[in-house]
Amino acid sequence: MGFAAIGSSSSSLRALSLSNPSRLKGAGEVQNHQPAKLTLPCSHKWRMVIAYDGTKFSGWQYQQFPPTIQYLIENALIRITKLDRKELRLVGASRTDTGVHAWGQVAHFVTPFTYDSLQSLHAAMNGLLPPEIRVREISPALPEFHARFSTKSKTYHYKIYNNPIMDPFLSLYAYHSAHKLNPAAMREAAAYFVGKHDFSSFANASHNDRLPDHVKEIFRFDINEMGAVLQLEVEGTGFLYRQVRNMVALLLQIGREALPPNVVPKILAAQDRRELAKFALSAPPHGLCLMSVNYDHDILKPPEVGPDISFGRTHQVSKCGFGDMLLPASKKGFPNLRSWYQGAPIT
Repeated sequence: MGFAAIGSSSSSLRALSLSNPSRLKGAGEVQNHQPAKLTLPCSHKWRMVIAYDGTKFSGWQYQQFPPTIQYLIENALIRITKLDRKELRLVGASRTDTGVHAWGQVAHFVTPFTYDSLQSLHAAMNGLLPPEIRVREISPALPEFHARFSTKSKTYHYKIYNNPIMDPFLSLYAYHSAHKLNPAAMREAAAYFVGKHDFSSFANASHNDRLPDHVKEIFRFDINEMGAVLQLEVEGTGFLYRQVRNMVALLLQIGREALPPNVVPKILAAQDRRELAKFALSAPPHGLCLMSVNYDHDILKPPEVGPDISFGRTHQVSKCGFGDMLLPASKKGFPNLRSWYQGAPIT
């Protein structure tokens, strides 16, 4: 399809996840890492790739309480840039629901000034955000780039742990199915979703979309077996509210062999959410993760003038010889390591 994937684990772009336990200790901490700004008479657009554990948050879309991802990111940007949210105009590619995770959410914001380097801005962002949210990349964007409207496709993964006993280390990121599932039947059913269809039967009502376009195209819907984990991977032009979780819920029923695979086209043809409700409810949110948002290559080209993309600042430890560490404290400025190791008095 010729799309460039932003956020996918298969992307060639590197990512560095930083965690700072001393976040939110006061504005002075941010000022110490204030990125150098160059004021120019026009606005500048910036693209971010964001990863988050959605367990504790009420989804992406702006809301102060309970807090959302967008609210926390905007707060960090406001503290760093000294702009208000109307000036920043932060937009996310996907309005993920409460409890849904992301590895490759994409967002953009604007500033009336540019930066000579994005590394300090990047470090300041991750220093203010809670450890469950990380900005993986920041890059300059073309004026015509729009995180949401420039999207060509999105890829979601849904994890199912198919074993009698749940792995506690996956309990926040995978749905537990103690019932033995039939992956072959699920693959057969998933194939019916591929192509362009009216997905009205798989969409919950949402106050965010007044007149949504129910016709979407699914490019692929794969069922991958990874030990006890079944990973459902779906890529499409876009998804209606809770569409992915509703499709997964039906596939779970088919995997349990409670329904035949050919029930999918019948429910699609009904174009009525009540038809799906006869067989399945929505799958829980914690198994779902937005993996990547995909764009045409041309829209991702950097502006002719601007700073380099930031993947995060790499920290290095200065090297010192082990022999130097054995010098007397009077010469080195710290206790003699050999004396300390042998239990002798430190002089």
